[in-house]
Amino acid sequence: MMCAMEFRTELSYDASPDEVFAMLSDPAFREQVAEAQEVVSVEVRLTPTDDGFSLVSDQVQNTQGLPAIAKKIAGDTTRALVEEQWGSRTAGTVSITAPGKPTSATGAIRLAPDGDGTVEIVELDIRVKVPLVGSKLEKLMADSIEDGYRVEHTVGRAWLQDNK
Repeated sequence: MMCAMEFRTELSYDASPDEVFAMLSDPAFREQVAEAQEVVSVEVRLTPTDDGFSLVSDQVQNTQGLPAIAKKIAGDTTRALVEEQWGSRTAGTVSITAPGKPTSATGAIRLAPDGDGTVEIVELDIRVKVPLVGSKLEKLMADSIEDGYRVEHTVGRAWLQDNK
């Protein structure tokens, strides 16, 4: 039986949870992050709900630099579907899939006060259903997700500074 790889990252911001939530719920911010991540293309659909929002970020990502085994599965580009469902201003779920590929990352995302700022906490279970090399591919996927959140954090810090 294949087990999931656990992933966790924390992103600290010098802004209140409400300010960070407003940033995360702005489609222009999400498009700016995708541009900074150098995706080939992105379509962002963000729908406000009573207490949160629903996000679908449909991306085509370049796989340049991936090891041959990963490129064999992914191809020269791969489609990534990032979906977030925020049921409140402080918590939601996140799912990252590559339609037609044996990969997924699902879990929770939340905002917590941290002194005068906010910490965004993302916890995921990453699964790659490929016999023998699945765990190696999960590690590559975790590294890629970590890189993506690092870029989001950099863009987010600048975004919050520019919108004070």
